[in-house]
Amino acid sequence: MKKLSVCILFGGMSPEHEVSLRSAESVLNHINESKYNLFPVGITKEGDWILYGGKDYSKLVTGEWRSCPENRRATISPVRGQGLLSFEGDCVVRERIDVVFPVLHGENGEDGAMQGLLQMAGIPYVGPHIAASAVAMDKSLTKLVADQAGVPQAAWQLVRAGELENHMENTLDLLENRFRYPMFVKPAGTGSSVGVSKVGDRDALRSGLRYAGKYDKKILVEEFVNGKEIEVAVMGNDNPMASICGEIDSGAEFYDYDAKYLTETSKAYIPARIPAEVEEVVRETAVKVYNAVGCQGLSRVDFFVTHDENRVVFNEINTLPGFTSISMYPKLFEASGIPYPELLDNLSCCGWPWRHSDEAGRGSFHSGTPALRRAGAGDH
Repeated sequence: MKKLSVCILFGGMSPEHEVSLRSAESVLNHINESKYNLFPVGITKEGDWILYGGKDYSKLVTGEWRSCPENRRATISPVRGQGLLSFEGDCVVRERIDVVFPVLHGENGEDGAMQGLLQMAGIPYVGPHIAASAVAMDKSLTKLVADQAGVPQAAWQLVRAGELENHMENTLDLLENRFRYPMFVKPAGTGSSVGVSKVGDRDALRSGLRYAGKYDKKILVEEFVNGKEIEVAVMGNDNPMASICGEIDSGAEFYDYDAKYLTETSKAYIPARIPAEVEEVVRETAVKVYNAVGCQGLSRVDFFVTHDENRVVFNEINTLPGFTSISMYPKLFEASGIPYPELLDNLSCCGWPWRHSDEAGRGSFHSGTPALRRAGAGDH
């Protein structure tokens, strides 16, 4: 059987650069190399593209990968048919790429920019296309789509960072009139909880707005939802499937960047500690949001389930979720019957737009199992 040539993109010019390195290390260590010719391409914070020539993927996390003697400068050409170009002295080496897996998080990787390049180049890629990526990356646009789809979510207010210098006190008044403390303050266009604050008084709100404004011109302020944090992994194109639900106990004020990647305070419960009928609503709503945004390939959809009434409240959708050794997306599908290497096989078959048939990986989806039946897909 002919091997597929897979380009794994990692790093990127994003505040989530380090998270991407951890995700890529995990992907490269779990992918079945007997099935694929691998081309790991790192993008530095400065924007340089490097074809990593080493095999020790632990060096991605330490940063040592950049100094590997076998490295070559590289790029993906937007000209159709050229594929991956690498440069060795005066020679240009051209590699045909069957599918790109952009293991990139945040700006310039998850927001439609990379997807646009790959679509121009005519190279299939894992994950949603340009429009869905852009909508999901901008939390304010996601909120509008969810509202239009009738999906329950926390009350929210958009704030423009450029207005804060001259109108900070008026903005604080507006927010205090609308929401009770605590509130959540988020940059509209970051992931991994970068720039996010939970604020409990006016001074903290002022600081949180300024902090979020360092990362994005658009800031989202949300009401606090007292509930469990629930996550669902979704995979597929025309007929997406939802995993079982997982629950995050952050062990901190909220599930921030440190709790996700740096400390050991958080704990995951798989399956989530919620009633079966509530889990079904969460999974159905996850597919509904996925379809409303227009996702392809994969996404992780996050919710709250309130402590008092078990209400399901949509939080956000992540189109290129973390793939680290502790990330929920691969863990949720593993608990649903799809081990990590098999998950990567299925995602490679979902590469958009040429590999868009779910039939390519249907045998591996175990679609007859309760955890992975198409949760209400036909109803939404």
